[in-house]
Amino acid sequence: MSVPAAESCRLYLISPERIEHPGLFANDLRAALDGGDVAAFQLRLKDVDDDAIARAADTLRPVCQQRDVAFILNDRPDLAVKLDCDGVHVGQDDMPYAEARRIVGPQRQVGVTCKASRDLAMEAGDAGADYVAFGAFFASSTKAVTTPASLEIIEWWSELFEIPCVAIGGITVENCRPVIAAGADFLAVAGGVWNHMDGPEAAVRAFNQIFSADR
Repeated sequence: MSVPAAESCRLYLISPERIEHPGLFANDLRAALDGGDVAAFQLRLKDVDDDAIARAADTLRPVCQQRDVAFILNDRPDLAVKLDCDGVHVGQDDMPYAEARRIVGPQRQVGVTCKASRDLAMEAGDAGADYVAFGAFFASSTKAVTTPASLEIIEWWSELFEIPCVAIGGITVENCRPVIAAGADFLAVAGGVWNHMDGPEAAVRAFNQIFSADR
């Protein structure tokens, strides 16, 4: 994901907030990756200690890296380095971009949540972020929507900037087409894959079929 945006949209998977048994969830992750192209997987665990994050990362990172899928850690640049992740994602309530970059260095990716703010996105892009994330575009089962985003911000960004943008928030197979049409480079999806009625492999396959059709 550190390269310029591809010609078609791609998937950016986000983990559930809790993974009680990383070994079991690894099976779901493998199934998802069997479904088709995935650019990145973000480990986003909430209200757990560092040991739990490390256990999950050590189990899931090889699954991703063996398939050339970027393994991104949420919120924690220090652990991203320690656990040999490919990058870190920071939100507006987390560490500032400059500090995250200082910790992870130039070789790892740093993505930044910009919610629905053009100013925050331009600041992150100017500072050197590898991608900016906008959202939420739909109601989400994994995060309370405090700042709804309009598709206009993706249209604006994709017309003016080369830095990839990620759309996030309640995205599913059923509602993703307008987001793709607006110009999103990546769709960040959690529940839309892990909770899909036919399983994660079917969900990823369906997303990729839509991406191919909308090229």
